[in-house]
Amino acid sequence: MSIQYKITPHHIAAHLFAVELTIELPDAAGQIVHLPSWIPGSYLLREFAKHIVSIEAESAGVRVPLTKLDKSSWQAAAVAAPLRVTYQVYAFDLSVRGAYLDHERGFFNGTSVFLAVAGQEDQPCGLTIVPSQNNAWKVATSMPAQQVDAAGFGQYLAQNYDDLIDHPVEMSDFSQVEFMAAGVPHRIVIAGRHQADLPRLAHDLQKICEYQIQFFATPAPFKDYLFLTLAVGEGYGGLEHRASTALICNRSDLPWAHETEIKDGYRQFLGLCSHEYFHSWNVKRIKPAAYAPYDLSQENYSRLLWAFEGITSYYDDLCLLRAGLITPQSYLDLLSQTITSVERGYGRLVQNLEDASFDTWIKYYRQDENSPNALVSYYTKGALFALCLDLTIRQATQQQKSLDDVMRALWQEYGLNFETAGRGIAESEWDALAQRVTGVDLSDLFELGLRSTAPLPLQDLLADLDVVWQQRAADSAQDRGGWRANPAPSKLTLAAKTASDPLGVKLVNVMAAGAAEVAGLAAGDVLVAIEGLRVTASNLDVLLASAQGVDRSARTLRVHAFRRDELFECQVTPILAVLDTVGLKMQAEFCNDSKATRKWLDV
Repeated sequence: MSIQYKITPHHIAAHLFAVELTIELPDAAGQIVHLPSWIPGSYLLREFAKHIVSIEAESAGVRVPLTKLDKSSWQAAAVAAPLRVTYQVYAFDLSVRGAYLDHERGFFNGTSVFLAVAGQEDQPCGLTIVPSQNNAWKVATSMPAQQVDAAGFGQYLAQNYDDLIDHPVEMSDFSQVEFMAAGVPHRIVIAGRHQADLPRLAHDLQKICEYQIQFFATPAPFKDYLFLTLAVGEGYGGLEHRASTALICNRSDLPWAHETEIKDGYRQFLGLCSHEYFHSWNVKRIKPAAYAPYDLSQENYSRLLWAFEGITSYYDDLCLLRAGLITPQSYLDLLSQTITSVERGYGRLVQNLEDASFDTWIKYYRQDENSPNALVSYYTKGALFALCLDLTIRQATQQQKSLDDVMRALWQEYGLNFETAGRGIAESEWDALAQRVTGVDLSDLFELGLRSTAPLPLQDLLADLDVVWQQRAADSAQDRGGWRANPAPSKLTLAAKTASDPLGVKLVNVMAAGAAEVAGLAAGDVLVAIEGLRVTASNLDVLLASAQGVDRSARTLRVHAFRRDELFECQVTPILAVLDTVGLKMQAEFCNDSKATRKWLDV
């Protein structure tokens, strides 16, 4: 094989992987090698080359000069014999996107550790994973094994460089459980300390996987599938790959043996698994044209991320319901939370979905204190637009067509043969396909939902399905949305997100046109006193409530705050909290509701 990689946990205490790249037939003009600047599925230039600590090359036992061309590319001097490039990578990124190494585990995505060979990216790549000093470690990866030992260390084979970087690797003393879904072997690997009920987890994930495989129609687009999971004290995230996903979760979110119900944290974890698994079709194979192929050296712009992340976010929780894991009301609670998260951001009035997709490189993945006022999430609002599409199509066709049909058509036309055809869907083609498949003129809805900041017609669409919409004020800082039988009246507020601080209360986000902004307060300010009384996270609401009169109007309060190390005074007039929290419930008991609702929820 002309391209061979070898990776070794080299200096565990220093978090260093050693990598060797052997190129049998280097470019006669001087071989160029380069590392990606970003990883597919996470749209931010992460500049993985910054973690290369040292790099050198040799050929036939003689050192070969390397010239750095730019931030992530090197060129070797011309040689006639095979070229070997050796380098060390610092790995201490405890996320699903990079590489990590310590005494407990090793993990890496290929984008952060494997240099690409310029001009030979289409060549097969061999990979040797070398054992660590920890004899208890095993290897888990979806990359096809060629010759490995009982623990999984040894030789693997990737079809090309794109394949090589799409199979993350876990090395640790992990626990695992296996199951079959639609005839396909699946495996769940959990690293980190945990007490998860693995049989329960396998049982529940099997339902999700079988539903999704049948949704798009068998056979599945992979021969086997791997859920790589890291359990930590506090963390959440996932990243999709062609035959696996890398996940991170709170260990307390995993199911315990004594639990029979689905707790909120476990429901969230199942939704994360459902989301990343759905990406096996919608993103990994049904791709925007801008990602076919990926250019991992720079930003790849697309206005379609709402369709890939937003639609996937719509189906992730819906699949839990359709797979029989949660109740209709539980699903409506999750939908309520999605609506609430969008309603609470002023950015929904500033940025439309196509712009949110296009600007993800500079906005969504680079959020700051003003982001709630400046951007909308193509995940959450994209999910709500997907719901609008689905319900509009169902209503216009008397339930004969739906968004389900659009997704299946996308799979047949763009996803099923992606490996051979390699064609992504253009921005204009998505709209056209949806209208062709359903026979519904959706042009006005696309204009409203994608290219304007006007409110989506969700309330009316849900009302047609006998879903009651409740708009109320949040009852606490922990209130994420959901139905309340007796909603509390609005409280006085600063219209700012706050956090506890040793000096008082820190303003994390200040909402546009709210009481704090009008008074001249800014994100980062620390409130220390209101009307001469010390303010804390526990008494802030009480001190604000003291300003309310019998007619619910508020008087102005004298506030002392620190900005950096400077104390200042300002006058703040609290306002009643806006009704930005949504709850949903069925008009009547689910057993009595309409056939239209049953067809939507597929129960």
